[in-house]
Formats: sequence, C-alpha cells, structure tokens
Amino acid sequence: MVNFNGTLLPQSDSKLTINNRGYKYGDALFETLKVVNGKIFFWEDHYFRLMASMRILRMDIPMNFTMEFLESEILKTLEANDLLQAAARVRLNVDRGEGGKYLPSDATQVHFNIDAEPHHDPFYKIDVHGNCIVDLYKDYFVAPGLLSGLKSNNKAIQVIGSIYAKENDLDNCLVLNTDKHVLEALNGNLFLIKDGKVKTPPLEEGCLKGVMRKQILELLAKDVNIVVEEASISPFELQKADELFITNVIKGIVPITKYRKKNYGSVFAQGLVSKLNAKLRLLS
Repeated sequence: MVNFNGTLLPQSDSKLTINNRGYKYGDALFETLKVVNGKIFFWEDHYFRLMASMRILRMDIPMNFTMEFLESEILKTLEANDLLQAAARVRLNVDRGEGGKYLPSDATQVHFNIDAEPHHDPFYKIDVHGNCIVDLYKDYFVAPGLLSGLKSNNKAIQVIGSIYAKENDLDNCLVLNTDKHVLEALNGNLFLIKDGKVKTPPLEEGCLKGVMRKQILELLAKDVNIVVEEASISPFELQKADELFITNVIKGIVPITKYRKKNYGSVFAQGLVSKLNAKLRLLS
C-alpha cells in the first residue's frame, strides 16, 4: 500500500501520471527514512531539512505539513504494510502535482506520497568481512551551491555514476565538484581519518546536507580527544588516509576497504557505529 495525500491505495492504483512535475521536470523533493518498530530515526532532522529544501524550491508549504502530521501519515503507511513492528525503509516524496511547463500552473499546490518496504537491519552494523571498493567518478562534476545539497528528484550524476561503478566492478564511486575536490560518495557523505583526525567536506563545497553526516559530527564533537575539520579533500589525500567511510541514514557507516591500490581498515568506524547505536537506544 502507498499513501497519496493521506489516502492509502494499492500500488496498482497509483495516482502518479506522466504529467506529474516530479517526473517531467524533477520538481520534487524526497526524504529516505529508516524506521524501526514505529520509531523514525532522526525524524526532526529529516523534517527540518525537508522544510528548508521546500523553501529553497519556493514550494508553498501547506499549513497541515507539521512534523506531527507527516509522522502520523508515515506510521499509517507502515501499519497498512504490516511494518509498524518491524524495520523499514520509507520514502517521503513531495511535489507540485501536475500542470504547467517550467512555470507551474498552480505554484501553491503541493502533494505528497509515501511508500515503505522492509529493511533487514534494525540497528547499524559493519560487516568486517565485506568489501567496498571505490574509485573517482570523473565524467561529470557537481557545481557547489544550495541546489546541489538538496534531496531532489534530479539525481542524474548518482544514476550514471552507479552504472559506471557496476561496469567497472566497483561498489561505489566518489564524486568531485567543479573545483576537483572530493565531495561525497554516490549514496552518502564522505569522512576521512588520518592520524586520528577526522575530515569531511563542508556543505559549501556542494555535498548533500546529510542527516547521518550531522549525527556523526555531533558524536565526534563530544570527544575532546578527536579533532574534526570540515574542509576540502583532494584526491591526493585519499591514498594517504588511514580510513575512509561513507555515511547515510539507511546503512549508517560504510567503511571503504579499497581505493585504487590502497587498502583501509575500519577500527575507527566500528567504534563510531557502537556510539551511534548507543545513542539510538537512548532515543528509543
């Protein structure tokens, strides 16, 4: 079952048409949520990122789009799919409906839809025997700016980058911005560990304003023995790093095991995952 503007429908009765502006022009935003036993991980951060993104796209935010209202619609969708007492991956999508060309025929209309699917891991963990082999994706670059940091439906670089990764037997790729700085992975933010210091690209570089990125930075800030820097990362620094890892809300922390000829460990990342799960237990 999917949720269209508060109405639960079978997927076969989808209300999305080829005239939907999210399909025609990428005039849509989304949040990918991890929900376990009815608890939406970091819901407040997701909600405020969505509201800020809607303002940037000049969407007229409906008065009923409160944090409580959208949460109730998410939980209603989970219940309809027998996922309220399980781990689930949820996508909340907002768009401007149908009508108009580049200029919407009705700029005030905002629609939402929600779908959910089962997810296998209720908490975050690192597969110490797993591999995450990456390389740089250099066919196209991200231009820094407010739009590049949005979770919009325009994910062309992520799509063709993922195809490139599959064609080259890679598990992921690292994206560059137009200044040729390493920006992020195809599906999450990037962190670099060198001599006990942590580095991640700043939002001004054009990376996604990741919810998990925010959680990791907050956890690191509590440890007075760790130096954290939000600064540019050059491709040259990657092979000198002790560890590299990718963060997103669904998987948590994914250690990169190999970049070109350099292999990496995951000791720091494993310790961070333990702290992240401890935080979630306190919140649940």
